Amino acid sequence: MSHEPIDVAAVLASVADAAHGAVASFVGHVRDHHGGRAVVRLEYSAYDAMAEAETARIVAEAEARWPARVAVVHRVGALAIGDVAVVVAAGAAHRDAAFAAARHAIEEVKRRVPIWKKEYYADGSVAWVDPTAPGGTVEAAR
Repeated sequence: MSHEPIDVAAVLASVADAAHGAVASFVGHVRDHHGGRAVVRLEYSAYDAMAEAETARIVAEAEARWPARVAVVHRVGALAIGDVAVVVAAGAAHRDAAFAAARHAIEEVKRRVPIWKKEYYADGSVAWVDPTAPGGTVEAAR
């Protein structure tokens, strides 16, 4: 977890190695819409210790499954449209392993890591993102 802006180049460098012919990455940015609503900003919150432990397990799983070095950094706090919210990088000798490890890591982070997203909309409303709820959000108190 990072409470500061993510240095994408540093995350990519952390998986680089002379033996790695490939580095695959995913960089997630804050977008200006969700579910047909205009988003003006958002906030991520997490139970840092639990989120970091689960992220470490995901990285270890990916590294055990593919011959790759994997890094994941997720931002928490207030973010503006266009800010980097998450970076996943995987370095490997070959692209297939790098792509597979990076894809696995981001999908598992989204599925398992306790990070919550609150969106603020142009109409003044606020909602928590909940993929299990009708419409994908649950209205929040302003």
